[in-house]
Amino acid sequence: MAPSRSRRQVRLSRALGIPLTPKAEKYFERRPYAPGEHGRARRRNDSDYSVRLKEKQRLRAQYGIREAQMLNLFKEAARTPGLTGETLVELLEMRLDALVLRAGFARTIAQARQFVVHRHIMVDNQLVDRPSYRVKPGQMIRVRERSVGMDPFQVAAAGAHRDVLPTVPGYLTVNLEALQATLARRPKREEVPVTCDVQMVVEYYSR
Repeated sequence: MAPSRSRRQVRLSRALGIPLTPKAEKYFERRPYAPGEHGRARRRNDSDYSVRLKEKQRLRAQYGIREAQMLNLFKEAARTPGLTGETLVELLEMRLDALVLRAGFARTIAQARQFVVHRHIMVDNQLVDRPSYRVKPGQMIRVRERSVGMDPFQVAAAGAHRDVLPTVPGYLTVNLEALQATLARRPKREEVPVTCDVQMVVEYYSR
């Protein structure tokens, strides 16, 4: 039998050294070492390549995206004026599923993606079912009226996810009771609650 998604996320969290979900965080606190029989063994120094690879995997896992998506965003960031690593994180953070999570409508990035795919989320009164949709500053995200009464959204509106999510970042204005959020401006890297050395990610893709 294949392991459940939650179990895979726990193992991945331990391998990457960061908790990816609230459940993974509980396990990670008890077992803060890599999975497997050699998880507690002292590890030899990692190569420069493996350090960069791990940082890239960390960033990709926190947004739950495919490698092809990550590479395309990196190429776009590299073409954009400014620091490539910071621009990459900003582009990732303007994804619709990421903002649904930051707003507190969902508990995990996987749940946020599911809400979008299942057509529960609107952007400026238009249904959007692409998690990768890039929200522009000034656009409003909200749960559509037909979905507001569903249990997961009622739980979210009551603020039940706030105990496991970071504080709402300054680039997002949220009315949680109304299940509405507006991207006030473009995110800044220092405000984005992800754990990653973005320069290592740039070096990985620039090799």
